[in-house]
Amino acid sequence: MNRFRGAVVAPALAIGVAAVLCAIALLISGASPVTAVATIVAQLGSGTVAVDTLNSAAIYYLAALAVAIGFRMKLFNIGVEGQFRIAACVAAIVGGTLPLPPVLHVVVIIVVAMLTGAAWIAIPALLKAYRGVSEVISTIMLNAIATGMIAFLIRPETFGSLRGNNITTPPIPETGWFPGVPVGNGAIFGTLVISVLLGVGYWFLLGRTRFGFDLRASGESPTAAAAGGVDARRTVLVTLLISGAVAGLVGLPELLGRDHAYTLTSPQGYGFTGIAIALLGRNHPVGIALGALLWAFLDKAAVALDVVGIPREIVLIMQGLIVLSVVVAYEVVRRVELGAQQRRVAAATEPATAAPAEVTS
Repeated sequence: MNRFRGAVVAPALAIGVAAVLCAIALLISGASPVTAVATIVAQLGSGTVAVDTLNSAAIYYLAALAVAIGFRMKLFNIGVEGQFRIAACVAAIVGGTLPLPPVLHVVVIIVVAMLTGAAWIAIPALLKAYRGVSEVISTIMLNAIATGMIAFLIRPETFGSLRGNNITTPPIPETGWFPGVPVGNGAIFGTLVISVLLGVGYWFLLGRTRFGFDLRASGESPTAAAAGGVDARRTVLVTLLISGAVAGLVGLPELLGRDHAYTLTSPQGYGFTGIAIALLGRNHPVGIALGALLWAFLDKAAVALDVVGIPREIVLIMQGLIVLSVVVAYEVVRRVELGAQQRRVAAATEPATAAPAEVTS
């Protein structure tokens, strides 16, 4: 029954609440929920919307996985934003300045991005493991430092060059491009394969390895895990380093599949979006994938809504309401289950009723 509540009741409740709240938000804005839904669904098959949705979902998935790995150990890596940006910048510089043959060039760029992401989170990881410093504070502070570091690295005096009104790193030659799959007028990023493989690896790591068990056990009860022989410091360090390495890959789909250089106007915000999608997907690889697709689809729907006179900002409200509904729904179901367990334990521990008095002659 508990599994049924978690697998069916909670998602159904979340979907129902989210639908009602989104409808109310649309009505308040003066728009018709029916018109909004019809417009969103109709634009899926137009132009390159489907391809763009899939490409965005692949990026969101990487960002959410980086967050989810920490979440499973009750670690909040809020620095994915800075980690992916500094990793993309360094990888673009290396890819644009280091001549290498095909395939090897791509591999080097990917490895550099992962190492840079892991190195950027190494300081918060060490502070957390050996000094107990909150990773929330240290990682969010490094986001700001990453912005300044990127501005320094891509100056014309260092590794950047001025092109028009924008500053960019040296362009990555074709040997460092990751080929995509042409679909209609667009192309699916080839790095989508990396997202899929990482999702499988995430599932295997958590569910089929000793380290995954230690990670989950430490997240549930650090004291019990330590009593069972789990090295808390090592687990914190490795978990955060893996999170940073995955975060380093977030900027590569666009870097290797479309832009081939890092600029001051390169996309931002994926790290914070990943936090919302990890919550939406309940840190499960399949749930995160569905959440990433939904989030990307709603992003693309904003333009279509704007065309029919519905403010595109309503999409941001809808995304927030969906995440809020999921969090609240699962919390409600959790509390109901906890209450039911407490009642069962209480009923099982009640003293037996007194035996009837012996009949005397």
